[in-house]
Amino acid sequence: MKKIRLQKYLADCGVASRRKAEELILQGRISVNGTIVTELGTKVDDNDIIFFDGNRVKKEEQLIYILLNKPVGYVTTVKDQFQRPTVVDLVDVPERIFPVGRLDYDTSGLLILTNDGSLTYRLTHPKFKIKKVYRAILKGIPSREKIEKFEKGLKIEDYITALAKFKIIESSNNTSTVEITIYEGKNRQVRKMCESIGHPILKLKRICFGHLSLGDLPEGKWRKLKEDEISKLLEGRFL
Repeated sequence: MKKIRLQKYLADCGVASRRKAEELILQGRISVNGTIVTELGTKVDDNDIIFFDGNRVKKEEQLIYILLNKPVGYVTTVKDQFQRPTVVDLVDVPERIFPVGRLDYDTSGLLILTNDGSLTYRLTHPKFKIKKVYRAILKGIPSREKIEKFEKGLKIEDYITALAKFKIIESSNNTSTVEITIYEGKNRQVRKMCESIGHPILKLKRICFGHLSLGDLPEGKWRKLKEDEISKLLEGRFL
């Protein structure tokens, strides 16, 4: 981690302007790692412990919002107990980020990562009913009757799924490519719903989350959300 001049660090932390921070240093009001510092040439980084008038100085964490096209073979967590690769391994940013919700190991597609805990709550709580769109390849070709059951709600373990949408895009060789839209996000829900109607998923990818879509983002790549995309999320405009 690159060290910077103490006065710049203090300014970056919002303590004072750089010039005013120089005065504070010269006045002996700043300590670094337990020692009062009065030299303007002192350099520090985030690993140093800095106090101003007895109060700890820390940089405010910059909020960051990432859209990742998750590949199959990555777990949606920060750290995995079995040492499998995680989605965080794919994103190179200095901030500590975490995934919003989950995509299982065998599912690819759109995943948001952030360090904004408040937004994460809103994006994952069922009461907000955020639209999630998946593209799936199923074994077999579902009948109209099965599609209607899927859309009206299915009994899955101890719950009944909410209203959903199901559209066949194409079918051939006893498989079908479908687009599925749900407004909740229980564990492996889409897979369980398709199994429930007798058409297990062979391949699954999430292509939309609220107003966000993958677009032409390559698999395994990521981008920071644009200002208007972030604004919609923060304002609760998920469509």
